[in-house]
Parts: sequence; C-alpha cells; structure tokens
Amino acid sequence: MEKNILVVAATAIEIAPFLAEFRNGQFAKTDIDVLITGIGLTATTYSLTKHLRIKKPGLIIQAGVGGCFDKTIALGKVLAIKMETIADQSVIELNKLKTLFDLKLVPQNQFPFKRGWLVNNCSILKKVKLKKVNAISVNEITTSAEKVKFYRKYFNPAVESMEGAALHYVCLKEKIPFIQLRSVSNYIAERNKKNWNMKDSIENLNKTLITIINNY
Repeated sequence: MEKNILVVAATAIEIAPFLAEFRNGQFAKTDIDVLITGIGLTATTYSLTKHLRIKKPGLIIQAGVGGCFDKTIALGKVLAIKMETIADQSVIELNKLKTLFDLKLVPQNQFPFKRGWLVNNCSILKKVKLKKVNAISVNEITTSAEKVKFYRKYFNPAVESMEGAALHYVCLKEKIPFIQLRSVSNYIAERNKKNWNMKDSIENLNKTLITIINNY
C-alpha cells in the first residue's frame, strides 16, 4: 500500500504546530504532503479532488477544530469522526427538518451514502484510540437555538464543522483510507469567543495528529 500521507486542513492555523515540525524536517523519514483547502465544503471538495489528480495517497488525515453539541465533552478534547452528513442540505416544513433523502431527491443508500450518512469503515480508523462520534457539516455555522434543536433531534451529532462531509464524500468515492480529527473549540451556538478554547484545542489536535503519523 502507498505509504504517502496527505494532511488536510481548512486553515494553516489549525495545524500550525504540526507545520512547524514538518518544516523543520521532523518527518523526513515519512512521505507527507500538506493541503490547505480553504474553508467550507465547496473549497475542500475542489482542492482535495484537484490534488488527487496529481497524487493518490495511502492515507488522508483531515485535522481541524469544530463546534460541539455535547457539553459533557470537554473543550479541547480530540475526537475521531465515524459518520458525516451535510445537515443544511435540507428544508424545514411544518416544524420538521427534511433532508434531500426525505424529499426523495436522492436515494439514501446511493453510494457513497448509507442511510443518508457518509460512513468511515476504514480499518485504520478502528485502530485510532480516540472517542468516535458522528458529525454534521454545514455551510452556515449554527447559531440559532431552533437549528440546534432540529439538528440534535434529526442527526444527534456530537460535532459540527464546515469541511468534514467533503472529506468523507471524496475519500469514499476515490476509495482512499481516511481519518477526520476534530478538536472541540467551542459549544454550538456559543458565539462569545471568550468562552472558546482555541489554544488547547489546537495544541491537542496537533499532538494527536503527530502521534497518528508517527504510528502509521
């Protein structure tokens, strides 16, 4: 199997500690490429697909911070994402959220979806010693209590990001093993950034990322 690792992040700041070690030659014995995709599902899908035309890695690791729906999960904790979907590809009708699958616009088991989810069944994910949770991706960061209620009731996710589903979709279509790492920077709908913990979430995220690379 190809031993090349592609590290993917929406922004360089999220993987800054890893990049510092990478630039200093700490991973000289490992074939690593880094891709900064930009923020959002569209940018991530485009950037990742374009990269894969040039080089197909043996493993893709997406690393980023994210918001959390579950306040029993501590800020700064690093999680591995098992299942993803795009939450706001939906409509709210009669006080009920309906997805594209509910509207019969897309079959819920049409590859790469399984019951409307993008599921990571890679064997390498099973070996990662992190809490594995489900996540949603959105084009609009969730700030309203109403949307929180709808997303919790329908998806019951732990984490929200703006790029995760793009990773799952592209990797499943291209049959490339992948891991999505998310470190909890804030709780969903908490817009007071004084209550966020970016410092620990980025530090812990990068420690985990480096450990996974060293053990690959």
